[in-house]
Amino acid sequence: MKIKNIIIALVVTLVGFSVQAQDTSNSDLAKQKKSKNAKYVTEVNGDCEQCQKRIQKAAYTVDGVKSASWDIETHQLSLILNEEKSSLLDVKKAVAKVGHDTDEVKSEDKDYESLPTCCQYERK
Repeated sequence: MKIKNIIIALVVTLVGFSVQAQDTSNSDLAKQKKSKNAKYVTEVNGDCEQCQKRIQKAAYTVDGVKSASWDIETHQLSLILNEEKSSLLDVKKAVAKVGHDTDEVKSEDKDYESLPTCCQYERK
């Protein structure tokens, strides 16, 4: 009879630990919730006001981009992005598609070469 009680106690304890472990994983998922107004700053290569317009226009083509501002002097693209609709990588790909290298995504040669001469920055 004592062994039976010990086994039942062990089973109840193990089930309790299992349920508790599942509860903590659910709270981790809540922490990973995507922001509707995530702020990012990323490097984008370019030289002039034409580049600025092209980069910002490309960023706005990505669903979820609420704000995009590229600084000519610092080459920094500041974004406000709804992460439920897209990611920073999506924006970088869109910008690279119009010929501007980012810190993570490089444009294809054909896209870079299609830029006006004044916009062909020195590639790294």
